[in-house]
Amino acid sequence: MPSALRRKFFASSVDPQEGSSSSASASEFGTAEMHLQDPERYAPHGESKHAQNEVTADQASEEVPNEDAQAGVTQAEAITLSWTKSSMIGTYALMWSIYCVNAFQSNITSNLSPYITSGFEAHSLLPVISIISSIMGAATYMPLAKVLNLWDRTVGLLIMLVFFLLGLILSATCNGIGTYCAAQVFYAIGSAGLIFCVDVVTIDTSTLRSRGLAYALTSSPFIITAYAGPAAAEQFYATNWRWGYGTFCIVLPCVVLPFFGLLRYFRSKAKKNGLLKPKAASGRTFKQSVWYYIIEFDVLGVFLLTAGLALFLLPFTIAGSAEEDWKTPHIIVMLVIGFCCLIAFALAERFLAPVPFLPWELLANRTVIGACLIDATYQISYYCWYDYFTSYLQVVFGTSLATAGYIGSIFDVVSGVWLFCVGFAIKGSRRFRWLLWIAVPLYILGIGLMIYFRKPGFSVGYTIMCQVFIAFAGGTMIICQQVAVLSASDHNNAAAALAFLNVFGNIGGGIGGSISGAVWQHTLPNALQKYLPADALADWETIYEDLATQLSYPMGDPVREAIIKAYAVAQSRMLIAGTCIMATSLVWMFIIKDVKLTKTQTKGVLF
Repeated sequence: MPSALRRKFFASSVDPQEGSSSSASASEFGTAEMHLQDPERYAPHGESKHAQNEVTADQASEEVPNEDAQAGVTQAEAITLSWTKSSMIGTYALMWSIYCVNAFQSNITSNLSPYITSGFEAHSLLPVISIISSIMGAATYMPLAKVLNLWDRTVGLLIMLVFFLLGLILSATCNGIGTYCAAQVFYAIGSAGLIFCVDVVTIDTSTLRSRGLAYALTSSPFIITAYAGPAAAEQFYATNWRWGYGTFCIVLPCVVLPFFGLLRYFRSKAKKNGLLKPKAASGRTFKQSVWYYIIEFDVLGVFLLTAGLALFLLPFTIAGSAEEDWKTPHIIVMLVIGFCCLIAFALAERFLAPVPFLPWELLANRTVIGACLIDATYQISYYCWYDYFTSYLQVVFGTSLATAGYIGSIFDVVSGVWLFCVGFAIKGSRRFRWLLWIAVPLYILGIGLMIYFRKPGFSVGYTIMCQVFIAFAGGTMIICQQVAVLSASDHNNAAAALAFLNVFGNIGGGIGGSISGAVWQHTLPNALQKYLPADALADWETIYEDLATQLSYPMGDPVREAIIKAYAVAQSRMLIAGTCIMATSLVWMFIIKDVKLTKTQTKGVLF
């Protein structure tokens, strides 16, 4: 194992430089002391007093926040310059706890969702809910990154907690599919935003070289919750599924508020130490402030993006239920207006926005473009088949809710462990692109094999094997994408760069959900009508809409066998679409530069 991998995870002030060592630092102590006594006498040959003063100024700048950066970035640097290693460890423990609670509730609610929608006789609406959630998540990242940069990391954290709790409360109390869908919008904004805030703080508190390892640590709770979640979901379903949401209304604030308080405490400490100067009055009137924030938060851009995605993606899912399918006028109108809104968004960001979301030079960076394209392609491919995966396992293989959840959680367990290996590999090699060359082909192989093994008659073990391949590859890609976009930006633009990556990912998830919904609605009803016995043909709509009805027929029953055949056809087409789309990533991975991770971005006591 390379010696670099055996070094401590934590570094102080800046990234370690090539060839540096503690012994070298110790040997230079005496020289530094003599410089203080007589800088002219002990200066290296040819070095002037002016040059020494420049070095001293550079060293001093490393010990104070960058005042030219945005307020949120300056405050983050002041915090890491004010705390100790034990404080930093405590912060990571709290971030780990937030990830743990979020992963646990996400695992529970994702397993309950098919039954909740079936209870409202709307099982086929799963992709619609997924699309809306993805769209709202994508629309959240841009303004949230602005909040974190313009104001404070803790302000964004508190806002997202409120949205998260509102979504959980509405989900726990809903009595119809409309309220449930609205609840999922608030839930999607809060959940995605809260984790984004934690990820940005992870950027603030880690070196570029160790960032992959830091992300592996904060996301490791998925290893624990992957198997606890499905078992808990089964118990909640057996008693009262509403408590699957209500429980976390109590638990979530218990882990988020201490994290909020810790960051606030060290921000206050930084002010007392003189690292943060008092904020000067803006001098703006109320109307001027409103206009200022409209410009800064790019309200026009956010509106165009959200409207464009919603209007363009939803028709792919709802067209199947329209009377004239794709010929229905409102379906055509939605597609046209949605496409025009997306074009208008791109043009507005390039030519009209006084404060664009990201600097144009960063948007044109090939590493950023390549990473975002891989993320979008990966998410499209994944959500082409994932939304109905646990339903497929229960119907085709006769697994229980818990067992289906366990199989669906293989990704979380395997990738959670594997991420540490990826983090160490990036930290040791100081490069990440070589990992993509392994991960992308492996992911394509995993999905491709599922096309073959999804047929009735094969053991569920083959599906589990494919899930393991997908987990190894998917976990590697996720870390490499994040490190790639962050390696191309500085600390001032890091939150925006990460938000940009997440926007692409959410858009990809929305497109994948649209494809999944379109395939489901255009395949399963026809397949059911083709394969169902004559005495059950009149009930095909009830069977189509309700998972519980599908499972009510025992294995071996002619109706159940017909349902299994219909599922196999639908799942096959979803997987073929996912495999073909993912194949384009073989091109995207060559766009990314082979960046060496030696750049210093952050200051203070770091991971």
